[in-house]
Amino acid sequence: MTHRWLLAAAVLAMAAPAWAETVVIRAGSVLRDAGGEPGGPATITVVDGKIQSVVDGAPPAPAGATVIELPGKTVLPGLIDLHVHLSSDPGGDFRNEAVEPDEWGVVVGTRNALATLRAGFTTVREAGSGQYVGFSLRRGTAEGVIPGPRIVAAGPALAIVGGHGDTTGFREDVHAVLDQGYTCTGAVECAEKVRKASRAGADVIKITATGGVLSQQGRGLGAHFSDDEMKSIADTAHSLGLKVMAHAHGARGIEAAAAAGIDTIDHGTFADEAALKVMKAKGTWMVPTLMALEGVRARLGKGIYTPTVEVKARQAIETAGRQVTRSKALGVPIAFGTDAGVFEHGRNAGEFALMVKAGLTNREALATATTNAALALGMEGEIGKIAPGYSADLIAVSGNPLADVRVLEKVDWVMARGRVAP
Repeated sequence: MTHRWLLAAAVLAMAAPAWAETVVIRAGSVLRDAGGEPGGPATITVVDGKIQSVVDGAPPAPAGATVIELPGKTVLPGLIDLHVHLSSDPGGDFRNEAVEPDEWGVVVGTRNALATLRAGFTTVREAGSGQYVGFSLRRGTAEGVIPGPRIVAAGPALAIVGGHGDTTGFREDVHAVLDQGYTCTGAVECAEKVRKASRAGADVIKITATGGVLSQQGRGLGAHFSDDEMKSIADTAHSLGLKVMAHAHGARGIEAAAAAGIDTIDHGTFADEAALKVMKAKGTWMVPTLMALEGVRARLGKGIYTPTVEVKARQAIETAGRQVTRSKALGVPIAFGTDAGVFEHGRNAGEFALMVKAGLTNREALATATTNAALALGMEGEIGKIAPGYSADLIAVSGNPLADVRVLEKVDWVMARGRVAP
């Protein structure tokens, strides 16, 4: 009899609802999404990391709730950066790849995840890291072991042999040791590497569709993968329910990637009208990463970069911002990304002013890092707005970002998934 009673009690305990953590946030003003306007004083109720309600005024808080007072502050959705490298810092010697273990990337990434969170970015897309570095950081922030944003992680990028994303700049025998196994040649092998990345835990597939600025090979910024290879990558990823992000600078590589069905073009530096028209037709997102070139600009001529990199960097800087201007003119959708890691983490919000300088309005710039970025990720029902049922990803600033987007460069308070940033 005693045994049966204990069993029944255990079943009832498992069936009973767990105690719900309730947080009440009283804001001076709430901007629910980039398409609206800041309202008057309002109260946001968060239960177990989800927004339960948003109401005007300051109704009494439920018994036992934690109350956070933010008078005079504008509360808006947490920001989203679609292109970061949490385990990288700017200006590092590429030769460190040969001597530093992947585990060091987790140490560096832990620090940079906190800096990113404190800057108001509650979701990031980790655009390439050591095999398990990004995935470890993803788990750490999801489980609250380390403070940081929600991480959508790619893992190592797919690249052509000897291209941007492959290990370059060393002797061939060193290349063989450092190779992570994600280069591919031909449509069949490229499909296999997508499946390998998926098996390893990738949330998104990253490819380097063109040459790059900071890699140690001087073959310019033109197209890399063949059309068949890129289509194989896109089709295979989509069959697995994964999106594909393409590092792409040169116009023909951008055009080919968009035509193949790649979901986002990251950088897009030399995008011309022909490339952008294909992006528009395919619904491909432009992720400009203008802050990356500001980071590079600050380090030119100081012996930090090799001569090979210096030449390519000056080419890219000369045209910075034009991809935003041209994308807006042709109706190509724009989402927010910075390439943090090429510049110092925590300065991500500097991208807003650069996009406004390139022709976006304050509202359009804010949308790139909220509703647009959420849509590009396929997470538009979870993040990017303040609404019941959405993740409690919230930030508070002094001022109205629709009047001056630069107020986002100084964030006063952050909550990610219901947890207040330290």
